[in-house]
Order: sequence, then C-alpha cells, then structure tokens
Amino acid sequence: MAGGRRLTVEVVGAKGLMPKDGQGSANAYCVLDFDGQRRRTKVKPRDLDPAWNEKFDFTMPDMGMQGDLEINVQNERNSGTGRRSSFLGRVLVPLSTVPNKPEATRWYPLQKRGLFSHIKGDLGLKIWWQSDQNSKGKGDKDIRESVGVGNPNMEVIVGGGGGGGKTKKEVKADMVPEGPRPNLITVPEADFTVKETNPDLGKAVDYKQHYDLVEEMSYLFIRIVRARNLMGKDNNGLSDPYARVSVGPVKAETKIIRHNLDPEWNQVFAIGRDKIQGGACEISVWDADKITKDDFLGGFMIDLHEVPARKPPESPLAPSWYRLESKTGKGRVRGDLMVAIWWGTQADEAFPDAWHSDAGGQAQFRSKVYLSPKLWYLRVNVIEAQDLLASDRVMAEPYVRVHVGPYQQQRTMRAATRGGSPFWNEDLMFVAAEPFDDMMHLIVEDRIAPGKDEILGACRIPLMSIERRIDGRPVPSRWYVLEREGARGGPFLGRIHLRLCFDGGYHVMDESSNYISDTRPTARQLWRPSLGVLELGIHGANNLLPMKTTKDNRGSTDAYCVAKYGPKWVRTRTIFESFNPRWNEQYTWEVYDPCTVITVGVYDNRHTFPVGPTQVLKDLPIGKVRIRLSTLESDRVYTNAYPLLVVTPQGVKKMGELELAVRFSSAAAVNVMSAYLQPQLPRMHFFYPIDPRQQETLRVAAMNIVALRLMRSEPPLRQEVVQFMLDTEAERWSMRRSKANYYRIMGVLSGVLAIMNWFTDICMWKSPVTTVLVHILFLILVWYPELLLPTVFLYMFLIGAWNYRFRSRTPPFMDAKLSQGEYIGHLDELEEEFNVVPASRAQEILKFRYERLRGVAGRIQNALGDLASIGEKLQSLLSWRDPRATAIFITFCLVAAIVLYVTPFQVVAVLLGVYILRHPRFRDPLPSVPLNFFKRLPSQADRIL
Repeated sequence: MAGGRRLTVEVVGAKGLMPKDGQGSANAYCVLDFDGQRRRTKVKPRDLDPAWNEKFDFTMPDMGMQGDLEINVQNERNSGTGRRSSFLGRVLVPLSTVPNKPEATRWYPLQKRGLFSHIKGDLGLKIWWQSDQNSKGKGDKDIRESVGVGNPNMEVIVGGGGGGGKTKKEVKADMVPEGPRPNLITVPEADFTVKETNPDLGKAVDYKQHYDLVEEMSYLFIRIVRARNLMGKDNNGLSDPYARVSVGPVKAETKIIRHNLDPEWNQVFAIGRDKIQGGACEISVWDADKITKDDFLGGFMIDLHEVPARKPPESPLAPSWYRLESKTGKGRVRGDLMVAIWWGTQADEAFPDAWHSDAGGQAQFRSKVYLSPKLWYLRVNVIEAQDLLASDRVMAEPYVRVHVGPYQQQRTMRAATRGGSPFWNEDLMFVAAEPFDDMMHLIVEDRIAPGKDEILGACRIPLMSIERRIDGRPVPSRWYVLEREGARGGPFLGRIHLRLCFDGGYHVMDESSNYISDTRPTARQLWRPSLGVLELGIHGANNLLPMKTTKDNRGSTDAYCVAKYGPKWVRTRTIFESFNPRWNEQYTWEVYDPCTVITVGVYDNRHTFPVGPTQVLKDLPIGKVRIRLSTLESDRVYTNAYPLLVVTPQGVKKMGELELAVRFSSAAAVNVMSAYLQPQLPRMHFFYPIDPRQQETLRVAAMNIVALRLMRSEPPLRQEVVQFMLDTEAERWSMRRSKANYYRIMGVLSGVLAIMNWFTDICMWKSPVTTVLVHILFLILVWYPELLLPTVFLYMFLIGAWNYRFRSRTPPFMDAKLSQGEYIGHLDELEEEFNVVPASRAQEILKFRYERLRGVAGRIQNALGDLASIGEKLQSLLSWRDPRATAIFITFCLVAAIVLYVTPFQVVAVLLGVYILRHPRFRDPLPSVPLNFFKRLPSQADRIL
C-alpha cells in the first residue's frame, strides 16, 4: 500500500509557548519523528510565537494508515552548562486523521509529557499524504458516530490534536450539528485500572486544617475596594469608572459604576501563579464610553516581588491607598485607588467569590454547593364519595384521578356504586418537596362510553394544609367539597372522603438502592447521630478527550466536576480549554451510614461561549466514579487516579482519568460497627412496606423533582447533569447489562461449582492423599458431631485470614470487564442501548433486534422452566400425582425410618460417606438409582399450552 506514498508535514509556527530561558522567552525548535525517521526545524531565538514555515517529507511504511506522527517542541539552552534542551510540549497526530490533500493550517494544543510538566501553547501544522496511485483513504462519512453518554441524543465532538492519546482505538464523533467538521482521533489504549498517585499534600497540613487532601495552588489576590477624587470626563463633570487589572496575558475588569467620581467596587481577583508572566501587576482606572474609546483615568504598577504572602487563619490584609499616575505627564489624572494585594492559596476565604483566571472570571463557572430539596412521601387515601350527580344516567364505574405537581398523576381503580355512593378505600402515594407551593388536584370521573369519560366533580387542596406524621399512627380523615373543574365557589357537586398525610418516617429515594448515599428518614427528629466525616479532595483530570471544537478548529474541553453524597451536591469551577485541568478543591460531608456511596462525575461545560436564543446546549458527561465508603479504612487517605469510562455505540471508551483523595474519619469505631447490625432503611419501610414497582415509580418522580429544583438554582446545576449522576436510564433494557448480570450470577455460583468439582475430584480419587485425609476428617466429625460447627467456622476464619493479604488496596471502581463493555459481539447491541424510546430506527433493524431479543428471552424462559420443573418434581413426591412414584417413595421413607431408628446414626453416616467416597473402580458409569427415580418424576411442564 505504501508504494509511491509519502507524508508531507509543514510546520507553520507556534503561539503562546511557555517561557523557559529564565528571561521570559524561549529558543524554540521542533523535532519530528515518524517510523524511525527524524527531522528538525531551525531554532527561533527569544520568541514565544515562532514562525518556521518549513516543509518535510516522510516515506510511509507498509502498514496502511496506522501509527502516529510525533512532534516535540524543545527549547535550546545557550547557557553553556551542558544541559540538554528543555521540553515545551508535544503533539501526536494519528495517520487516520491525515487528509490526502493540503488543507488550511490546523492548530494543535501542546500536550504534557508527564504529570508535572508545565506546558501551554499551540502548534500550527499542515499535514497531508500524497500517492501516485488512486488508493482509497479513510473517509469521513462515518464521522458522525456518537459518543453520546446518558442521553442518546447527545453528541460529542472529538476534534483536533488534544487528548494525549496513547492508543490505536478510534473514537469517531461529532458534537455539534454546525461548524467545522472534526477529525478522527485515536483514543488511549484500554487501561481501565485504578492507579495510585502520590500528590504532595504535606505543605497543606501545617496551616490548612480543612485543605489537607489537595495540593497547594498559589494565587495572586487583588482586592479593588474603591476610588476617590477621580477626574470627570463627560459634560457633567462625571465619569463611568471601572478598574482594570493586567498581569502578563491575564486581564480582568471590575463592574462599571455610572456617574460617580468616588466609586466603590469591592471586588477580588484571583490569578493563578502559572498564568503570571513578568514581575509586575498593572492596575488602572478607565472611563467607559459606549461611542468612542474608553478614557484613561490613571494607574500604577506593583512589583510582584514585593507582594506579601498571607496564610489563613491570619486576618485579611488591610487595603492601602495608591496614587493614580498618568502615562503622558502630570496634571492629566487625579485621584486615589484603594487596593489590597497578596499571595494566597485556594484556602483563602476570598477564593470562593473571587474572579478566577482559570474560570474565565464568570460567576456561573465558579465552584458552588447545592442542596437537594427536602422530599416527603404524600399518602392519599381515597375512601369514598357521596352525593355525586351524573348527567341523566346512573353512574357506572367512577374513579378518582389525582394530580400532584406538573408530572405526577395516579388514579384509583373503578368502583361499583352502592346506593349511588362509590367506595374505594385505596392508597395513592406521591413525592412532594418543601416548600409546599403546589396544589393537589382531585377529579372524580365516570366512564360513559369506551374512550369517553365524564367529570363528576373536582377539588383543589393546598399541600401546605396537609398534616405531617413521623410514624404509622392514623391521621383523621376529612370530607372535601367537589366543585366544577376550573371554577372556584361553584355549585355543589358532591363531596369526597379523604385521609391525607405527609409520611416523614420514610426515606425518599432518588437513587438506586445499589449505590444509595443517604438512608435517613425525612423527619429530622428520627435521625441517628453522625458516625463520622467524609472528606473528598478533587485534584484534577488527566488526558481528557476533546469534547468540542473551537472557532479556529481546535479540539477543546472545558471541564468541571460534580460530587453527590446525601442531599449535598458540590460543583467545582470550570477550567477553560484544558485536557489536564487542576481543581484542587476539597469538600466535606457528614456520614450517617458507612454502607453508602459517593458519586463524582466529570462534565464538559457547553455554555462557555454565547449561543443563539433558539439553540439549546447540554453539558456533556465525560465519566463518573463511585466509591463505597465501607471499602475505606478509617482515617486513611486514599489518593488514586480513576479511569473515566463511558459506554458508547463503539464500546467502552476511556475518556481520561480523575485524580481524587478520599478519607473517611469515624468518631468511634464501635458506633460504625454497630451500624452494620441495624436495618439500613427506617422502620416505616418494614412496618408499612411500599410495593417495589411503586417504589421505582416514586424514585423516578423524586429524581425529576430534584433535577427541576437544582435547575432553578443560580447558577443552575443542569438537569442533564443531575440525571446522569442519578442514572435515570438505569432501568432501560440493555443487552449488555443482561449479559453482565448473567455473568454476575455465574460468578456467584462459581464458588458452589468449585466446591462441587472439588468434591467430585475427592470422590474420584484424583489425589489419593487428599481423599484419605477427607475420610479421616469425615470419620472424626461423625464420631464427634459436636466438632462439626466449630470446624466449619474455624475453616471460614482461616480462609478469611488468609485472604487478608490479598485484599484490595484501592477502592472499587467502574469495571469495564464486569460491565461487559469489552466483549461486544455486535455493535448494534450498544446502538440499541442508546436509542430513544420509542425507537426511531428502520423497520429492518427493529425486526432484527426483536428476533434477537426473542432468542435471548427464549433461553431465559427455558432456564426458568428447568428450575421450576426441579421444584415441581420435589413437590410431586408426596402429592400422588404419579401414584406409583409416590407409593415407592413413601415405602422407602417407612423402611428408612425403621432402619434409622434401630441403627446408630454414626453407623449410617459412615456407611453413607464411605459409599459416596468409594474408589472409581467400584463405580458404575450408569446414573444412580435415586437420580433415575428423580428424573422420572412428573412436573407441570406437560400442562403448559
């Protein structure tokens, strides 16, 4: 394939490189490597935006369009110390993304080589391949395969050269319906394991009591308080002043104060040390002008080497007055500016509300803490109705329809009337959230014809008026007047008898019980004391894949994290345009049950640039991590990098890694141990249980309420984020999950099967020494049966003690192998999982899926039928369904009873055990008599139509 084919690379230039020569600049050059062929550009001295415009050709080997082109940007040292060049960044370009003709310059973000590399900037390249033959290259027609996560309608754009790939697996995706077409990229090789990290947490311990799980990040804090005696610029002698901060490439502005010469801003700016270039900070004041250029009102410079450092819990630094100076001469400006400037860390109390250089300075991208609304179960007991009036007819089968909020609706069964008064006595349950601003609507209807109902009356009940209870004690019932629907104070149409209450003794579930994070009842007076504290340090992410393309056709990811435990949600700040974001934020939760799970998700912020009024964007999930607290040792800090895995129509993909530090600290180990002996859910779940099908319906309603409430926060925690964290689609059919559950069952049964195989080997004398030892142990236990149970428990103790050395040193994580994501026989199985409901695919595809589903369901059906037949055969032993078989069995039971009565138990046990463990030479290859008898017993299978 490679005959006559060559790869052409034109290195156009770079921009925004990291200074490396100690003087704020760099001496950059590029080294190109492809299949053992190496090329090098010229050195551009003292230039952070070098332009090379050099072209190189490489011969392509006989491997098709596989492999990567690697370009390393280096800084040449001229100090004469003999040290080699320093690293400025690299770009990996998969050959599968290279077009067959020259295209416009494409800018690739420079990637890190290691965890502690300090890299920034972009490299501009033109890459294409040429061939003398009209060979077929890889096209883009299938580029729109979705990497959608959670919502099948979500799409992901995988653009440009970011992502830090190490693999040869393709993720072909498209994120936006418009804009530049993205290119295919290669995804890192499937490394789905948890990696232990060793972050530097020592610096934080000595002075940050609440920030000892994250690395220290240094920030320059600038508090601009107010100004006085500014010069007026408009016709009225006033100005519209605002202050501007410039530190190297970072620029930020305060809000504009209209018509004021003594404005007060009191705003704080936090600029990361890694974004600071140079040794001075410029602060200036300007007059905003909508028509012409803004007027300069004065400014001054502050040497950053003179800025003091502040460490909490020291008191805040007092601001000082600085004289505003002119750039052109004296007399052009006047006034003073009050400013406080200091070096600090993310532990500073000014950090949460400050303008952040890595979050773009916008308030909606800062870190926030959210609380889920307090949820209650609403029990509506519909008892009866009286004095109902139907239009010129006799009521047939009236029923009651109940609405709570915009999305919850239930109805009673149809009741037969007795004396014109229907009686139901039926319980309906709903989910409601404080504050109770909604109304409950009840409508009594009657069926007058198929598909046509008549409204007999309605009533509206404020949720605030409903009584609350914390146990199962009955509440008084009330009669409510029915009126015409939509009218208030209308004619009397009857009355309805209801018993209403909010049940505070239940825990309202919004998560699956498999990874529940809170088990407390709604009523606070029923809560148990806290057992400890959970602390989570969110360090950062590594090698995230690009999730969208920018205007200049570069891959980009604006990542943030969301953590959920109990009713408390936290969101980190958004880090702009980084595939290796560093958050280093720490959060704390109280723990009331150790057998709970914390969930941490990573998302790409799609709202970092303005969109049209009709365009709706959704934040895209990159992956999530769940950690069960019961797997953590008390007071131990776990620092690990967890793989971010998502299921896509192409299989399980690794979207990057998330570095976390977790610590569970318990106040008293005895209390934590005692929690294992108590029921996980409150008492009401056991005294007044909820039907499992109804429980799932209520869980979906609770998820919707939580998502809508958090969406109304400011800034909002978006609905798609909440739904992904709570696994809204977990109950949807999936061939992959069905396989996973099947293999989970086989894994559970593997221990039993292993014991059966071991016992079969003993009986077959495959190891004579072991079989003889089993004979001796068996005889001892028969003669001394009081040793049986102690031996069993001692054996389990020894197994558990032996397995202690093989215990996991890291918390469990999302397992791609367990999820059956690595073994997909047909990609259509995954596409089916992401399809919408109702299905929107072609009829032929749906027919194929239906036939496949019938095949799987048929095998499950047969397996369940076999299990049922075994149980029915056991039941038929004494049911006389087969008279001969029952007669044989009861005769055997009578003889066995007589023999066992006159024969010592030890003799019977020894004879039976020796017979089972007999040598293979004494065994008949035919099935045993009891097995033959059992297989001939009847079951109900022959009665199935």
